[in-house]
Amino acid sequence: MNMYLHELKSMRKSAIIWACALIGLAALYISIYPEMASDAEDFKKLLSGYPPTVMAMLGIDINYITSFLGFYSMIFSFITLCGAIQAMNLGVSILSKESRERTADFLLVKPVSRSAIVSAKLLAALTVILATDAVFYAALYIMVNAAEIENYTVKPFLMINLTLLFVQLIFLAIGMIVSVFFKRLKNILPISLGTVFGFYIIGALIATDKDNDAERFISPFKYFDSTYIIKNSGYEVPYVIAGAIIIAVAITASYIIYIKKDINAVS
Repeated sequence: MNMYLHELKSMRKSAIIWACALIGLAALYISIYPEMASDAEDFKKLLSGYPPTVMAMLGIDINYITSFLGFYSMIFSFITLCGAIQAMNLGVSILSKESRERTADFLLVKPVSRSAIVSAKLLAALTVILATDAVFYAALYIMVNAAEIENYTVKPFLMINLTLLFVQLIFLAIGMIVSVFFKRLKNILPISLGTVFGFYIIGALIATDKDNDAERFISPFKYFDSTYIIKNSGYEVPYVIAGAIIIAVAITASYIIYIKKDINAVS
């Protein structure tokens, strides 16, 4: 419990910053929506001049873009990108922190098993992500009501927002498995940003292909299609299963590798 609380305390500031970033991004775009909706036809004409590949890469569906859910889906891809970076940072840093800060000796000589160390750190990271999302969802609810946006269906709106958590869990797991392969990580940002932006760009490129059902498995950003959620009020089961498998395999492998890992003493 002490280790869990210590990790929570060390992540507190970054969690506040990320929550503010997500809320600020959502507030910026939601404040634009009422004005855009009043000029919906002009906005559609403007977007219709864009090449189809550009609209696909930006996640724009011309049939839904002037509805609140369609507009929100477009901006939500950027919110998800921010959330994924937060989760990847957490995943990469939690198990590499001791080696990076030269405190491995202090932690590993304590009468605590390595599996308990991984569990405490993982639980702290999950708590931070859940807290960040809870604050974001609460602020989003207030913003949507303050903007007096009423012409949308609640269920798909909630389901779209819940995908933020799913994508974060996937990148948290990916971050953990990536970090255990390094003996000592001096800087986590190049790995975190490179991995997340890499998958994001791959997802944008995949979106330009209409018959991309198989390619979508490559990028977690394409596991939860907003247009499908709006139409069906549900998720695509094969991609949900793929995400769950990635999380389970990556976390299990992280436990196994970290327990057997030869962690260098402070020199």
